[in-house]
Amino acid sequence: MEYIDFNAEQLRLIGNLEMQYDATISVARSLRQLPYNLKWHQSAGKEYLYQIRNARGDGTSLGPRSAKTDAIKNEYDANKSDLKRRLEQTRGALNGTTVFWRPARLPAISVEAAKILVELDIRKMLGDSYLVVGTNAFAAYEIEAGGRFLLGWDATEDFDLAWTGTLVLGNSGVSATLFSVLKEMDSTWTINTERTFQARNAKSYEVELLSAPSVSASLPKGEISPIPLMEQEWLLKGKKLERVICALSTKPIAARIVAPDPRWMALHKMWLSRQAKRKSDKRPKDARQGALLLVAVSERMPGWPIDKAFEAEIPSELKPIYAEWKKDPLGFKPLGATAKPAR
Repeated sequence: MEYIDFNAEQLRLIGNLEMQYDATISVARSLRQLPYNLKWHQSAGKEYLYQIRNARGDGTSLGPRSAKTDAIKNEYDANKSDLKRRLEQTRGALNGTTVFWRPARLPAISVEAAKILVELDIRKMLGDSYLVVGTNAFAAYEIEAGGRFLLGWDATEDFDLAWTGTLVLGNSGVSATLFSVLKEMDSTWTINTERTFQARNAKSYEVELLSAPSVSASLPKGEISPIPLMEQEWLLKGKKLERVICALSTKPIAARIVAPDPRWMALHKMWLSRQAKRKSDKRPKDARQGALLLVAVSERMPGWPIDKAFEAEIPSELKPIYAEWKKDPLGFKPLGATAKPAR
């Protein structure tokens, strides 16, 4: 298979972006862990220190003004000021790199997806609770492969995430949800009553949540409601892959993608291309994405070996798909072309 290899400058950008993004997210997490605010409040002629929980001003008293509460307030103000200063510095360095991403023609995703990913990452929900699946994951796979092999499929009009079954507690001690994060980012997000696995905002951007049957029962209350799909089980197998990429925009945004094991994603995509229930216009893309990805894994991703141990894990539903790909890696065809449904 022919790749468009990343040149030295592109590889430098990839390395710098990841390092600067990690530094920025680390500071952003520390800042987010601080209380929303600490403020003095006067009541009956006395000052009380209140810990403010949110933008509405809800808070809890930490006691009347004293040497102890003065020290608490001073330490909080100093920490917050230092973290804001550090965040400005790390973001400045990061932004100095992101502006070169688009001219360098590196893999990218949509701005909307990037914003969601950053917010999930700050809350430590990305990778732990949710994986990026679908076309958006392929930006990370191409970065890992060190070259382009799926030109023309950077951004999509929707964003697919998969539930992993791991709960993450929010600041209130309640299990955080993807939907609650979306609502905090933009109040126009609503769950589609006709397709409860999908949320949409006023810009008609769509986020779909998928789930494997084995983890669907662990979905937290108030979450988007995915339909349990057997094929999602495969995407929970193996070793996750994560890379930092940029969004397509005049003001690029860096974001981390945590995607399923590329071997299982490839087999999943090829399997989808043989399903009659899959839209006919999506099957050719699925077949090509899956076949090319598995070739890239075999040639350029030593961390995900296609060996006897992996082959022994392949379930019966996927064995014919894998055998056909192995016989002719670049000749794999979707249902409706020259191929027949796998048995």
